[in-house]
Amino acid sequence: MDATFLRPLIEQNQRTCKYAFGEVSEANQSWRLNPETASAGFILRHTGEIMHLLMSLMGEPTKVKNTTMGFEDQGQGAEVSASRNLVHSGYEKLYLLADQKDAAWWDEVVDTSFFGPIQRIRLFGHVLNHNAYHAGQIGLTLKRHQAK
Repeated sequence: MDATFLRPLIEQNQRTCKYAFGEVSEANQSWRLNPETASAGFILRHTGEIMHLLMSLMGEPTKVKNTTMGFEDQGQGAEVSASRNLVHSGYEKLYLLADQKDAAWWDEVVDTSFFGPIQRIRLFGHVLNHNAYHAGQIGLTLKRHQAK
């Protein structure tokens, strides 16, 4: 595992999620799929936060604080540009890890409170899956309201 393998995975994830993440705006950030779900802005913010927090589980420090996981949507995603910056910096950090870390580092098992012992490469996979999952939620939310 090296950058030639990992970078294309990050690039594809970024491309797959780009439309949904890019369509969240100040005008639609409060839209929800239904009254029980989080808003599009909250989901975008959550995605950016979790990218950083999962990398912290890999042993890469972050200054990003969790304001979404386990919390009710109270408008944490209202500042769309700040949320988009979290997602952008999350991808940048993934690229740096892909470029700087060798296969032995990615294969190493880290102990996490969330997943228990897990290989860093599996956390990497979870980050990408998590991004795509939430991009789908945002996409459905925006489509529902655009169809009205």
